[in-house]
Amino acid sequence: MLYSQKEERGRRFILALRAGMPVLILVFLVFYTTIYQEDTPNISIKDITLLGAITFITIYFIYFLMNLSVQETMIDQITQGFNTKTFVKKLQDYKPKSLACLNIENLSSLNENYSSEQIDNLLYTISRKLNLIFKQNGLDKVLIGRGRGSEFLIALNENHENIQTVLETLIEENSHINNIEVDYQFAIITNTNEDFEKVILQLRDIIASQSSNEKEKHTYNIKDASELSSIEKDVINTIQKKKLLLSFRPLLNMHNDSIDTYEIAVKLNSQTHKDILPRVYLPIINRLGLGRDYDLTLIKHVIDLLPLVDQSISFTFNLSPFSLRDGSFQEKLFDYLGEKQVDPSRLIIQLYERKTHHDLSGYLKTLKNFRSHGIKICIDNFGSSNASMEYMKHFKFDMVQFDRDYVTNLEDETTYAMLHSLIDMAKNLHIQTVAKWVDDEMQKKKLKTLGIDYIQGFGVSKPIDEEALIKRYN
Repeated sequence: MLYSQKEERGRRFILALRAGMPVLILVFLVFYTTIYQEDTPNISIKDITLLGAITFITIYFIYFLMNLSVQETMIDQITQGFNTKTFVKKLQDYKPKSLACLNIENLSSLNENYSSEQIDNLLYTISRKLNLIFKQNGLDKVLIGRGRGSEFLIALNENHENIQTVLETLIEENSHINNIEVDYQFAIITNTNEDFEKVILQLRDIIASQSSNEKEKHTYNIKDASELSSIEKDVINTIQKKKLLLSFRPLLNMHNDSIDTYEIAVKLNSQTHKDILPRVYLPIINRLGLGRDYDLTLIKHVIDLLPLVDQSISFTFNLSPFSLRDGSFQEKLFDYLGEKQVDPSRLIIQLYERKTHHDLSGYLKTLKNFRSHGIKICIDNFGSSNASMEYMKHFKFDMVQFDRDYVTNLEDETTYAMLHSLIDMAKNLHIQTVAKWVDDEMQKKKLKTLGIDYIQGFGVSKPIDEEALIKRYN
């Protein structure tokens, strides 16, 4: 038992004793006035035993009720909404038509910059405002619960348009609460089945897909539960059958005006739906624990592709940092590389992390292990976070791909100067540089003046599929 648990047990016992004292005094008074009428009471061992038993039972019963109330509380202590366990139980009887998840996107950042009391007050305020807006819209019987840290779960026996209206109103009117700027994201699932825990997980998948997609940063998804279940089954089936649909985005070498590297984008080749995009399937495979299988399938596919195209062609692609850190994944990958006997320097693994890994030295050893096998390492979206700069301090990457904001805002003097500085730094460290999202000649001219090594985008060429790539280079 933890020391804190012992302390809490002791605190509850003292509270039970304090709560039981009035009861015990009342029992003793009744005992005395009804049984002992003489001036000098004669208390026997039997009486002492009885009184001791009454004392023990009273204190123990109060202590038991206190423990039971703590363990079986229905309410989240911060927001005063239902806790997750109670919320899910309530759904069984409530049978909602729509389930929604409202997520505070920047809560982790707020936790770093405000006190716990301010954050608790913020979450409580959001809960109260949410309830108030529902009532103002004539919706009284709405279940509001607390999910994981940043989540509010909402169930409604009405059309999803009502939830959507309330949530949009909340977001519009409460971008700042108590002088704290709040970023929201929400998703709604309609026609829910009775596997409510799974529906909540699907809501989280949708939120994650919105958060990772910059184009849809301020849009909100409404999905049908049956459709989501079908997509999930399709994702599992596609991963198991290794049906990846690869497209290849050419990188133009600015020094010799040739294409010698392709960035790989992946979709899942679905038989029943349209091709499934990463922002849809990645949250699902990560939740189901299929991330390692997916990454291993992808890199094996790329390794098998190398002998089919000219030896001057390299491929850059994204792998999850969680896979890279996994010892079993590394072993399988390196064994496959040895078996196929291909040139590993033609493989360039892209990394993109918003935060520095907590075990930075251990992670850098992992990257060095991949480097020792000849694989190149690229950091993607470079300059978009402090993490990328922190990694650069401790590890010499082979390539950096700049965040799209640098390329799409080249006309801005500050952006141009910052990109110029980053390119000069990379040159001094002998690191190749890549600018993506290049769409026009003006961007190409400016980037060439800055000394960029590679550019990629519709200004270079549209992506090609695997068949066209093999036909071009075989």
